[in-house]
Amino acid sequence: MNHFVVGALTAFALLPAAAFADDAPPSPTGHLKLELNALQPVDKACRVTFLATNGLAASLDKATFELAVFGTDSAISRVVSADFKGLTTGKTKVLQFDLKDLGCDGIGRVLVNDVTACGGPGIAPGACLAGLETSTRTRVTFGQ
Repeated sequence: MNHFVVGALTAFALLPAAAFADDAPPSPTGHLKLELNALQPVDKACRVTFLATNGLAASLDKATFELAVFGTDSAISRVVSADFKGLTTGKTKVLQFDLKDLGCDGIGRVLVNDVTACGGPGIAPGACLAGLETSTRTRVTFGQ
């Protein structure tokens, strides 16, 4: 037997049994993209618009993020919970949240402080945070 065949057989033997299972759950690979898309003043509030795209391997039944909002002076203004509800795989969803008694011009940064809920069939714990990608189309810094 030549060295190539021996090496290939050895590598094949080292594969985990799950690699051959037909009923293995989908791998929670991919990304969950959040874009801070717009800030709009409305009635003593700032309407914050996000685009969320689920690029994970499965749909999410629930996705909730804890967001820290910083003023332009870098001081934390407030911490809010944003419930994005369910997110279908491969679909982009628009979500809006009103931050009452806060002017848009006073926001300097929005930080994804934590993922407080992330679940769905085939989604491993921590998949949302591990696969989170953030971007912004505003003057406000947005990220992790």
